[in-house]
Amino acid sequence: MGIVESIIKKVLEKGTIIENTKLSESVYKIRIQSEDIASYDFVPGHFIRLGVGIGQDEISMKDKVRSYSVWDIDNEKNTIDLAIATHSRDIGAKWVESCTPNDTVYFKWKKGKFLIDTNADSYLLIGDISALSHLYIINRNLPNTKQVKSFVYSQSNEDFFKDISENKPFDFHVLNENPSVEIIQKLNSIVPEMKGNKMVYIAGDCRVCIALTNYFRKELNCSAKQIKTKPFWYPEKKGLE
Repeated sequence: MGIVESIIKKVLEKGTIIENTKLSESVYKIRIQSEDIASYDFVPGHFIRLGVGIGQDEISMKDKVRSYSVWDIDNEKNTIDLAIATHSRDIGAKWVESCTPNDTVYFKWKKGKFLIDTNADSYLLIGDISALSHLYIINRNLPNTKQVKSFVYSQSNEDFFKDISENKPFDFHVLNENPSVEIIQKLNSIVPEMKGNKMVYIAGDCRVCIALTNYFRKELNCSAKQIKTKPFWYPEKKGLE
């Protein structure tokens, strides 16, 4: 193992995989246990940088780390849950398919800006399978008094999975990759049903994030404070995101 990897291990938190479960055709649930989780001041929307290629010298440094949303956290049991999609077939996908309970992992907490915000009256949560767990935890932590609309899509009905609470609170749609036009057409009937001060979360494919942000800003005249956007992946791009 190289010097850089030795340094990485010293600066990252150490955890142990205690569960690896296949949730759907393309998504795995990973549960990580670590003493450092108990004291962490978690806000729904926080994510982690996870080492997935440590020990593999043939892999470049940028490919040794991937970002994953925290789907659920249990401070009493010192665990976090991740839902990792495998569509990319990259190092992260290969790692999640092969890792097993008792494997040691290294991670670092990241806060970001794609966090829960309870200041609106109604919410619209939009994303693909890569963003589903992130949208789930946002939805799960919104007050029951809030109105929530959703639009989650994938190319196969077999990709969708239930939330931690074992229900499916979102509206699922089977669409081809980069379906910005189709989504906007459907949103034209969804948005008018939203009440009061509105907020929209858009995540997943960067192309969809850009198209929908422009739609809400230019067509619906929404302010920047009403739109939260997080591209989870970019076609042909490798690295942390």
